[in-house]
Amino acid sequence: MSGQILEYEAVIGLEVHAQLRIKSKMFCSCSAAYQELEPNTDVCPVCMGMPGVLPVPNRKAVEYVVRTGLALGCTIADVSKFDRKNYPYPDLMKGYQISQFDRPIASNGHLDVETEAGARTIRVERVHLEEDVSKLMHRSDGTGSYSLLDINRAGVPLMEVVSHPDMRSADEARDYLTKLRSIFRYIGVSTANMEEGSFRCDANISIRPVGDEELGPKVEVKNMNSFRGVHGALLYEIERQNKAVRVGERIVQETRGWADEKGTTFSQRSKEEANDYRYFSEPDIPPFAISRTWVEEVGSSLPELPVARKLRYESDYGLSPYDAGLLTGSRDLADYFEKALGDGTGSQGERAKAAKSVSNWLLGEFTRLLSESDTAVTETKVQPGQILKLQTLVDGGTLSSSMAKTVFIDMFETGRPAAESASALGMEQISDTSAVQAAVDEAIAANSKAVADYRAGKDSAVKFLVGQVMRVTRGKANPKLATELVRKRLDSGPDA
Repeated sequence: MSGQILEYEAVIGLEVHAQLRIKSKMFCSCSAAYQELEPNTDVCPVCMGMPGVLPVPNRKAVEYVVRTGLALGCTIADVSKFDRKNYPYPDLMKGYQISQFDRPIASNGHLDVETEAGARTIRVERVHLEEDVSKLMHRSDGTGSYSLLDINRAGVPLMEVVSHPDMRSADEARDYLTKLRSIFRYIGVSTANMEEGSFRCDANISIRPVGDEELGPKVEVKNMNSFRGVHGALLYEIERQNKAVRVGERIVQETRGWADEKGTTFSQRSKEEANDYRYFSEPDIPPFAISRTWVEEVGSSLPELPVARKLRYESDYGLSPYDAGLLTGSRDLADYFEKALGDGTGSQGERAKAAKSVSNWLLGEFTRLLSESDTAVTETKVQPGQILKLQTLVDGGTLSSSMAKTVFIDMFETGRPAAESASALGMEQISDTSAVQAAVDEAIAANSKAVADYRAGKDSAVKFLVGQVMRVTRGKANPKLATELVRKRLDSGPDA
């Protein structure tokens, strides 16, 4: 219709590469721990691409792709094969990469993401294996610019997960990546650390009028080294492409890089299609069968996955979806949470109360201290069983909430049990009525204006007087008892 202003939607698909947690490389016995070694010291004729060498596939790498495929609800192929992906680039000495093209190990899976309207299913097209390439490092000095090549990374097992273009926003893409990383870590196939390069993402993005089914020209964005970078690059591209079509510019199918420091993308080269890579079957590696019995064995070894665990925490412990999601986002944190709860005895109400208390500690002070000290959950000195013991001291009136936080910091730093830490710090709450009453009398006698304010209708004076009681007792008075006694003393009249 003439003059109609079209609304456009983003169409996003992600290609995620993850280095696998395997000791040796994909097609040779060289170590895969390339980051721990001096450059170009962990190489052999196979990973250097010498003529006449024969690559031998790493069975463990195949198993890890099967594990991932099953975790994503994929169909595992009965027969798979490797292919040669041909392209000239300095980090690929032999001029081709051994990858998989038309017969990947796993295909047709899915992963749900959260949106404002609820959960949406993102289809996973395929999960396949390939070898990583060498590492190029660009340098410049007084003599000019140059590049260095570290071959140690060449041949490291690399798993690629390719989604369908089902995502419609940068937020959905970030949630997809977060959940995918969590699954990789849960099933133990990758450290999935984006900053270290073991988890990388390329984004394919186009826009089209809302309601259209046909895809627009696709732009691939690379060089994103963090979830924040992926999110920012997608937001920028959505805005850039929308502005372009508004003024009648043609969107060019190309590969663009992400300049994190500038917050913009920039053109790198025209976008290749599959036929540009001249794929053909790897002649040195025959197709291989994948046993159904073996697939079942791999499937039976999978742990409880994040989504299932989150739902269990909600149903068994009554945790909110938000808290359950945070706890199960990390397998180590979820494992720690369950250890902290103990054997799970008691009524459902008691278990729910304990779960909420532990959750509050773990998602509050515990997470804060881990972040500030750059400590992993598995390295903490706080024994899981001490979390509930600390909460028992609070519930029993031995510690106030503020005292308990001080005690928890000491537990985190020293590893001492809750009671021992509280005793060492002199953090025992005064709950004796006569002792607190004496402090109340002292506070009221010294603050006649606050007393007058209360009797004039200013209820905030109670909070002030309780604060004075806490000062007199050096923070040890039971605040609930102190509040009750202050009100009782004030309400009893001037001659009480």
